[in-house]
Amino acid sequence: MSIKEIIGSTAELIIKIVVLIFAASYIMRTATAAYDYGYRIFTEEPVSLGEGRLISVSVEEPVSAMEVGKMLEERGLIRDAKLFLLQELLSENHGKLQPGIYDLSTAMTAEEMMDVMAADAPEEGEEDTEGESQ
Repeated sequence: MSIKEIIGSTAELIIKIVVLIFAASYIMRTATAAYDYGYRIFTEEPVSLGEGRLISVSVEEPVSAMEVGKMLEERGLIRDAKLFLLQELLSENHGKLQPGIYDLSTAMTAEEMMDVMAADAPEEGEEDTEGESQ
């Protein structure tokens, strides 16, 4: 083996090790961030503990969870609109957010806010029965 072949194979080995270290580091950071975000879906704390501030918000038709999330984030009621969207998709209130004016507190969790905004939503299977009796 010549000196050029030894230097070439050593350089190739070093490059492979560096690439492997960067790939492993990237995977670890991405997996940790994904886990933290997923964990926050179910355990997100209110913006403020204790009393909190009462903020009146108006939700208008058509009601989109992402639009509501952006509005709540702008008002300082939640930290992340995208996280709110995921929480809404996985909650029992999915698709039940109703238009209206609501008094929400910074001491409420996103789930509690969704409960308030979906309180007047019709239950599943509940339909207009007036037309059936005729």
